[in-house]
Amino acid sequence: MKSKIRKFPFPASICGEIRTFGRKHATNVRAKILNASAGSGKTYTAIALAVRALKEKHVKRIILTRPAVEAGEKLGFLPGDMKEKLDPYLQPLYDALNDMIPPAKLQKYIEEGTVQIAPLAYMRGRTLDNAFVILDEAQNTTLPQIKMFLTRMGRNAKFIVTGDVTQIDLPRRSDSGLTRAMEILRGVEGIGIVEFDRRDIVRHPLVKQIVEAFDRSAAVEAAPAPENGK
Repeated sequence: MKSKIRKFPFPASICGEIRTFGRKHATNVRAKILNASAGSGKTYTAIALAVRALKEKHVKRIILTRPAVEAGEKLGFLPGDMKEKLDPYLQPLYDALNDMIPPAKLQKYIEEGTVQIAPLAYMRGRTLDNAFVILDEAQNTTLPQIKMFLTRMGRNAKFIVTGDVTQIDLPRRSDSGLTRAMEILRGVEGIGIVEFDRRDIVRHPLVKQIVEAFDRSAAVEAAPAPENGK
């Protein structure tokens, strides 16, 4: 039996502006930046849009990338070739792909290059035509990295940047390229910026309560200390 790409539901909270992204003639927006809380479905949504664009033949390939910034580890310390080094960092993307594409077909796509794993550091110099390109965990990129990523855009390409500015793992939070890029690119024609909040969380209901608890704690810690004698 010939395997087919499965149909998939978008999370209920995903607005129409996102649902139509990647469809031919749907919009003149070529890149989307999604800043959203943990559990909001941002990565799943990005993959769903990419798979739909591939299924409807609007693009010829899907390219996935993610910065390798996890608990201070570096790729060189992990065993295996580049794909094996990157796989742990890209597992959330694989999980979403496996939800939507039968395993045999996904493996075939990877072998043929229809689905590609492109280390962010190796993107420099490439021109990505006829592709749906996703940069996940962008809060852990620097500004030069996110600029380099977005300027890889070629003909008939769609780019999605996903991240959560509350989960920056860089040594200095102020170095996050996602935070700066949203400030710099807001209002630029052809780029859409969408921000979800904890009301958009679609993971387990407890996740929303966890996020809210951490937000309250962060707000208390950030509050200025009272002056002596007041």
